[in-house]
Amino acid sequence: MTVSIIVLGAKGRMGQMVLQACANRIKAGQDLKVIGAVESPNSPHLGQPAGVEGIDVKVEGELRSVLRPGAVVIDFTSPQSSLKALEQIKKAGAAHVLCTTGLSEAEKAIVSDAAKATPVVFSPNMSMGVIVMFRVAEMVAKVLGDDFDVEIVEAHHNQKKDSPSGTALGFAEAVARGHGVDLKSKAIYGREGLVGARKRGEIGIHAVRGGDIVGDHTVLFAGDGERIELKHMAHSRMTFAQGAVKAALFLACKGPGLYTMFDVLGL
Repeated sequence: MTVSIIVLGAKGRMGQMVLQACANRIKAGQDLKVIGAVESPNSPHLGQPAGVEGIDVKVEGELRSVLRPGAVVIDFTSPQSSLKALEQIKKAGAAHVLCTTGLSEAEKAIVSDAAKATPVVFSPNMSMGVIVMFRVAEMVAKVLGDDFDVEIVEAHHNQKKDSPSGTALGFAEAVARGHGVDLKSKAIYGREGLVGARKRGEIGIHAVRGGDIVGDHTVLFAGDGERIELKHMAHSRMTFAQGAVKAALFLACKGPGLYTMFDVLGL
């Protein structure tokens, strides 16, 4: 079965990476086809070739013009754009790999509701390495408990709009699960001023922005006399694109539901 893929934000940095990841799989004999590359209606790229060798589509300004039942949309855009696309995808009988970060709790609830009618993969990070590390962080947190202080530090390029990153929050949620607590009651986002001694069980989350850093994440477990650091460094955005295409292939044979990269990787 040929998997039909549509890429949103096709001329952006991640969109181009996703198209290249698709082209790589097609060249390797994977049974998939890119049937649409979509940008905003006022994009200067409308009507131009997608820009990746092996992908024979032109840039469109409307998702609905290329949507087909059973197609899978890969989406690294913005919360507003993603939610608009999700509604169209649901009506068209297509599927959605939603890679956008920075969604509010209310917006996540909209995604969950839509997934009752259409297949959606929604994950704070599409890197297979990061997803494995989520599980490792949860296991370490469960074993060590709150005898070890946990601090999470993430670093990204200076153009990233949301903070902290969805991945940092994913690690914080993994630690909270390991501790058996609600993250909202334990999370501390940065520290400033005379904050006093660190409270037992806090989960510190800190963001760094600078240069062209693709994405670094460190989960620090600090105990008396020793510490453990779990670290993931993304060297290229291609790692996220490859994970997104893997998720699209996973969704091609799935019914309605809200899936994560844990499901994609069988974890």
